[in-house]
Amino acid sequence: MTEATRAEYCVIACAEAWRGNGEVLASPMGLIPSIGARLARLTFSPDLLLTDGEATLVRPDGTAEGWLPYRQHLALVTGGRRHVMMGASQIDRYGNQNISCIGDWAKPKRQLLGVRGAPVNSLNNPTSYWVPRHSRRVFVEQVDMVCGVGYDHAGGARYHRIPRVVSDLGVFDFGTPDHSMRLVSLHPGVTLDQVREATSFELVLPDDDVSRTRPPTAEELRLIREVVDPENTRVKEVGA
Repeated sequence: MTEATRAEYCVIACAEAWRGNGEVLASPMGLIPSIGARLARLTFSPDLLLTDGEATLVRPDGTAEGWLPYRQHLALVTGGRRHVMMGASQIDRYGNQNISCIGDWAKPKRQLLGVRGAPVNSLNNPTSYWVPRHSRRVFVEQVDMVCGVGYDHAGGARYHRIPRVVSDLGVFDFGTPDHSMRLVSLHPGVTLDQVREATSFELVLPDDDVSRTRPPTAEELRLIREVVDPENTRVKEVGA
């Protein structure tokens, strides 16, 4: 089997966000997070619940395995029993995320998706983030508008937690005393200088040497390539 691609390392890094979560609703937003969630369900997180985005719980192959009425969905959302992985047009050192606008919100330079469900997602259940193009325009000193709530604005919300941020360059968390972003691992072929150059704020580094993102096992590669994403759609978000 050929060596894993950068996209496949990103899939693994996203899948790892749900490791040990138990029976929670995985809500991946984006292509590679979706592949990662399905891979996690097939391997080390078999209790994950997957949904079709409407009212049906599905197996990794998309076939129905249960019904998720709206009232039950809300109970999962507000009770910390869902783990979302959202995108971010901007994200800052404390995990505040912006998907609404660029520039002054009263007169933005660019209008984006809007706040949508980001505040509820991030305050009421664990929320991770996926960034397919790591750059200084995304990893900013301060977001132009807070949509997803970071650690400095959470106010001690009971279920607020940001387990990880995954980009096409590496993996990050907030396991520091002040909950500022920390570099956890670099993907193969990526240097620390590359990440620093592509980030507008100073990242916290591990006490030891920076690790490499773990490679997929042979079985995980087989599942990604033959079962979960046989059409190789993952390269649309991250090149080979």
